[in-house]
Formats: sequence, structure tokens, C-alpha cells
Amino acid sequence: MAWGGGGYGPGGGGFHGGPGAGTATGLPFEGIPPERQAGVDRILADEPDHAEPTVSFTHRPAPGSDRRLTLWMLLTRYPGRMAAAGLLVVVTALSAQAGPKLTGLAIDKGMLPGHHHMGTVVVIAGLYLLALVATALAQRSQVRVSGRLAAWVMNDLRVKIFTHLQRLSLDFYTEEKAGVIMSRMTSDIENLQQLLQDGLAQFAVQGLTMVVITAVLFTMNVRLALVTVVLVVPILTLMSMWFRRASEQGYDKVRDGIANVLSDLSESLHGVRVVAAHNRQRHNVVHHRNVVGRYRAANYYTAEINAIYGPGTQLLGILGQAVLLAIGGDMVVHHQLTLGTLVAFLLYLSRFFQPIQLLVQQYNLYQQGQASINKLRGLLDVQPSVTEVPGALELPPIKGSISFERVSFAYEPGLEVLHDVDILIRPGETVAFVGPTGAGKSTLAKLVTRFYDPTAGRVLIDQHDLRGVTLSSLRRQLGVVPQEPFLFAGAVRDNVAFARADASDAEVEQAVRAVGLDEVVDRLPLGLDTLVHERGQTLSSGERQLIALARAFLAQPRVLVLDEATSNLDLQSETRIEHALDVLLAGRTAILIAHRLSTARKADRIVVIDGGRVVEAGTHDELVTAGGRYAEMYDTWATQGAIGQGAGPEVAGNGLQR
Repeated sequence: MAWGGGGYGPGGGGFHGGPGAGTATGLPFEGIPPERQAGVDRILADEPDHAEPTVSFTHRPAPGSDRRLTLWMLLTRYPGRMAAAGLLVVVTALSAQAGPKLTGLAIDKGMLPGHHHMGTVVVIAGLYLLALVATALAQRSQVRVSGRLAAWVMNDLRVKIFTHLQRLSLDFYTEEKAGVIMSRMTSDIENLQQLLQDGLAQFAVQGLTMVVITAVLFTMNVRLALVTVVLVVPILTLMSMWFRRASEQGYDKVRDGIANVLSDLSESLHGVRVVAAHNRQRHNVVHHRNVVGRYRAANYYTAEINAIYGPGTQLLGILGQAVLLAIGGDMVVHHQLTLGTLVAFLLYLSRFFQPIQLLVQQYNLYQQGQASINKLRGLLDVQPSVTEVPGALELPPIKGSISFERVSFAYEPGLEVLHDVDILIRPGETVAFVGPTGAGKSTLAKLVTRFYDPTAGRVLIDQHDLRGVTLSSLRRQLGVVPQEPFLFAGAVRDNVAFARADASDAEVEQAVRAVGLDEVVDRLPLGLDTLVHERGQTLSSGERQLIALARAFLAQPRVLVLDEATSNLDLQSETRIEHALDVLLAGRTAILIAHRLSTARKADRIVVIDGGRVVEAGTHDELVTAGGRYAEMYDTWATQGAIGQGAGPEVAGNGLQR
């Protein structure tokens, strides 16, 4: 990876599209079929102009972003839409409850013996119809407003989570599984979207419906209403409290389960070549079955508690209606209650329990959404370990002096991989770090790029402590070519210009020629416009590394870090880019993480790292003459017949390279 100035914008490179893009990039579809053109023109005629989005990113969180994520916080960003949705909920709940009252009036005023008034019944029926129309219109408007509110909230949340992920330090991605992170951005946010779009509004409607019905019941007959409250509400409250606790635990397990399923799937897909090469398909299927089985068990648990709560509340409603029918019927017989009022009361009572059933379903959505909120909140609570201090300065154009002053570092507390390192690299000097695997060579490079901060000591560039400068101004002047280059889906041109999207075609072509990538590009069907598939799997490892080198050339950094950048090249490719590397390194400070001694010999100075300490430093000839650790490695390399072949075995040693 290499950093450079510029960004995606008009005329600034980026991933190409627009008319003719299909032809330029070799996509299978080129343009709009003639029979569809008229429809497209009609759509475009009403399409408003969309300005280029302005996106500003800083490594410092925006003011107020430290507020803990809650549903209320998400919704209150749009008070107008939330107020409109609330008003429509009230209108829906009130208009929907006119029916039973009107039915009771129709019976008492127009259907009982001695009160045959067909005109009254017709008028009441007309009012009933108007209430239904008003309810339907209110529901339609409420769904539209809630849907738009959910769309904006989800848009903001996705951007917020993605921005936070961009801000987090590398140690987070080392410790967290990619599949778990993907589940936060996919299934967790989708659960929230369903809750916001459908669940919360319905939850409010049904809850308000119960309140309205309770109030209406007391206005109709206090005695029957008190029986309802005393008989039904306490049992319903106890059942709901149990369901709330049980469902919280269950849906939390469900969210963890789906995260583990996606994580295992992601790992298997990324490692599919290794799986096939080692014939591990059966083992992977068994392992995935166990992971899916734990997810299934979590869903079984939530299904069981729903099976208890849902039918239980339904049974409670039926028993309550039976008791009230008996009491109300006795009151009608003794002329203490009219028949129409009893019918209306029972209709309201059935509607009182109907929201309970719907609330069970909506509460499931709420619990799933709340579990997702908790997971997303946990992600947002993770703070980057590498941060910009308040008042961090913009790093001015650098000459390239790098100093390690008594630097120690540990990836995990108490397990240091670097111990009291002192190194001075002069401007324009090329220094190679060599040593056994796991000695700490790459760790030193990660401290220069400030992927990590030292546990003790300081790293300085031109006497500026890296912890006191902004990350963007630092990395704008650094270039990194990793051992395993990463290519993004898009054209070869876009990958070369990744760090400088505003680079001209001439600059891109110059970088391609400088590293010897032009021969590869000439073989591609569409040259620089040839599509690179995900991770560059359609290219060889050497070709991917050449693109990464061209990316570094184009970025024109003042300090260059090559983490064994030629390790994946064959002898012919390595020879072809030796001159290009000389051109790139000229006048720049460079750090070479070298496993091959042929690479180390190109440096002005060689620093031998062993056990996290600097054990030797000097030129190749000085270190060979000194007869120390480097001389031993060189003798081993020479004995194996590598001298003069431009390649050789990796530096001997054991352990894991960090």
C-alpha cells in the first residue's frame, strides 16, 4: 500500500464509469438496449441533479460522537420525521377504535325491539366507513414516514460504523475476525432496519391501542373494566416480565451465533485454495455444521419462549372474555347494562388482547434490534490505540531523517518484541533490516508508518515525534509496499493510481514503465483498463507485486518502506525491477525489510535485528569483515550457492514474523 495526496473527484481518476465504461473495462454489458431507452429517458427526465458528495475524514472523532449508541440517539437526529410519525401513530390508534363504539350505538339505537331506526343504522355505518378510510390513510402515511425515517437512520448508521472502522488501529483487525465485523455491518444493521421501518411504529400503535381501549372500557362500565384490570393485567404483566428477560438472553445468543456463522464462512471462502490443496473439505463441513448447530440451538431457545408467551397470552384473553361474558350477561339480564354496550365491551376486549399478540411479534423485533444495538455499541466503544493528540501538528515536507530512541514495543502486555532499540537513519539513506524470522524487523517498519505506537521511547522523523503530528500528514509522505500486496476490484489503472486518484494517464503510464509493469500490461486484453478481480486473484503474485511497486512510484513518497517487496518475484522479474528500484530509492529515505541477502546488499547500511535488539550495523563489507551474526548468515547463504544468482534462501531463523 502507498499513500499519496489527492482523492476521488471529477477528473481525478477513481473507478471509471459512465457512457462507454462497459467497453472500456471489458464488462459484458455495453449500454442500454433500444427497447429500454424510452423508459430510461423518462426516469432521467425527472431525476434531480446530484452534486458530487463532499466527504471529510479525520482521525479524530467528530464532536458528540462519543455519545453511546441508542435507538433514541438515532431517531432524534430527525425530529421532524419522528414527530410526524408519532402524530400519525396517534391518529391511527384513535381512528381504528371507533368501530366497536359505533357498533354498540347501532345496536342500542337502531336494532333492538322498539328502537327500529334504519336511518340511524345507515348513518352509523357511514361513520364506521369514514373511520376505516381515515385509519387506512393514516396507516399509509405512517408507513411512508417511518420507511423514510428508517432509510435515513440506516444510511447514517452505516456511514458511522464504516467511518469508525476506518479510524480503528491495526491491532483491532488483528484480534477481531473479519466475519464478525461483516455481521455487524450486515445482519445487525438489517435487524435494526426492520425494527425501525416496521417494528417501532407498530409497537407504538399497539401499545397506544391498549391504552386507548383501557380508557374507553372505563368510560363504558367501571365494574367490568375493574374486573378486566384485576383479573387480566397482573398475570399479563408477570408473563411479559418473564418473556423480556428470557428473550434478551436468547436474542443475544442469536446475534453471537450468526456472527460466528458468518465468520466461519468468511474464513473458509478466503482460504478455499488451502482447503482444497489439503483436502480439508470434510473437516470444514463438520466444523461449520457445529457452528451452525449452536446458532440453531439459540434459535430453538427463542422459539420455545415465544411458543410459551404467545399462546399463553391468547389463552388468557379467551378466559378473560369468558368471565366477562358471564358477568356482563348477568348485568344485561338485570338491566344494569345494555346489550349494545356489552357487545361493544366484548369487541373492545378482543381488541385489547389482539395488540398483545402483535406486541409479542413486535417485541421479538425489538429484542433482535436491541441485541444488534448492543453489538454495534460494543464496536463503537472500541477506541483506536493509535490516536491523534489534541493540537497535533501538520507534518511539514520532510527530508527523511528517521530516529528510533530507546524504543521498546509489545503487541501484548508483558511480551516485548523490541527492546531498547536505538537507530538513526539519515535523509536519503537506504537501510536494510535483516535477522531471523520473528526478530522484529517488520515491527520497526510498522512503528515508522505509525500503525502502532512504541510502548516506550520515541520514533521521530526530522525530529518530529510521530505521536505529535497528524496521521494524514505523516502517511501522505510515506510509501509502503507490503510483502503480500492487496489489489482492489477495479481496473489496473485504478489500482496503480490508488494513492493518487488525481494522477494523469501520463503519470500512471510512467510509473508502469518505471517498474517494468508495461510488459505485463501489454499482455492484458484491455491494458490498463483490464479489470482486476477481488484481491487480484486473476494475476500472479509477481504481477500483483509489480502493481504495488507502481503504486508506490506514483505516490512519490519521501520515505519508502519495502517489506520484502521482491520476495514474490522470479529471478527474471526481480532483475527487471532492480533498475526501477534504484530510480525509486534515489534521493529518498528507504527501509528494506530483507529476508533475501541479495536485497540487503542493495542498502547503504544493514542493521541486524535479533531477539528484538540491534546486534550489528554497518555496510555489507563491514559486517562480513567483522565476522559477526551477519557474516554467519552470509556464509550460510554463500554455501548454498546463492551468490551471483540474484536470489537466495531466506535468512535462517525460527519464530513468527511480525
